[in-house]
Amino acid sequence: MPEKLFKVHKEEYMLPGNRACSGCGLSLAYRYVLKALRENTILTLPASCLTVLHGLYPTTSVAIPSLNCTFASTAASASGLVAGLAAMNRSDITVVAIAGDGGTFDIGIQALSGAAERGTDFIFVCYDNEGYMNTGTQRSSATPMGALTTTTPVLTKQQNKKDMMKIMEGHDIPYLATTSPSFPIDLYDKFVKAKRIKGTRYLQIATPCPPGWVFPPKDTVKIGRLAVETGIVVLYEIENGKFRFTGRSKTLAEKGTRAPVIQFVERQGRFKKMSLEQLGQFQRWVDHKWAEYLKRAEG
Repeated sequence: MPEKLFKVHKEEYMLPGNRACSGCGLSLAYRYVLKALRENTILTLPASCLTVLHGLYPTTSVAIPSLNCTFASTAASASGLVAGLAAMNRSDITVVAIAGDGGTFDIGIQALSGAAERGTDFIFVCYDNEGYMNTGTQRSSATPMGALTTTTPVLTKQQNKKDMMKIMEGHDIPYLATTSPSFPIDLYDKFVKAKRIKGTRYLQIATPCPPGWVFPPKDTVKIGRLAVETGIVVLYEIENGKFRFTGRSKTLAEKGTRAPVIQFVERQGRFKKMSLEQLGQFQRWVDHKWAEYLKRAEG
């Protein structure tokens, strides 16, 4: 659908030149996120790779008002902004909280859960690069089984990734979605939709990280596509409890075909110590999750 490219907002809110790593999947995604959110948006973000991308005061590479907060308080910061804007009768401004998987799955989950339970009117975005990448690639609960990190230097991570989407769905919020920078139009459309919805909205971006995942920066888009082609990352949205596949995942579900996970694993240095047993477990875990999604789509 190449004609849809003309529907993407032309204005650029991420300016030329930033401090992100070469091939950063976050920087690719963030460009389209900001295009979808546009003006009348306030961002809040904790210490993270995104803080690095934004730059050091008094300069920044992002042309939207932003507030830096502590690691654990991203959703609390957003809740405060929502309350302040309500007191000023500024219902025209969208508050958007953006954190990595460490600041979402782990350190920030308490504030996020509280805000979601209250139905606070903001968008929470998790850019999921599956580890604490800004501080040197430490393990998070989003790190997949079999991956090497600086805190799992001998044995690879032994546990499967936490299902944060399922946790957030349990809060009965009106909109959740998964996205990938390798499929920018799907990502853009979901953020446009999220801005129009009221209440707590949660979007998760599967974000390839060249230094943390150990692959050449030129392969970022390819790695992101393989994640979807194998079913490790599934593109979908849940609106008012209704699940539906989107984009490439919808096509894969209709065709009934997926690539084996080894095609994703073998291209990344972080999996170099993954055993054959773990590879088999990883494939079965992905197959199980995929079957759950198919069952939901049919219902």
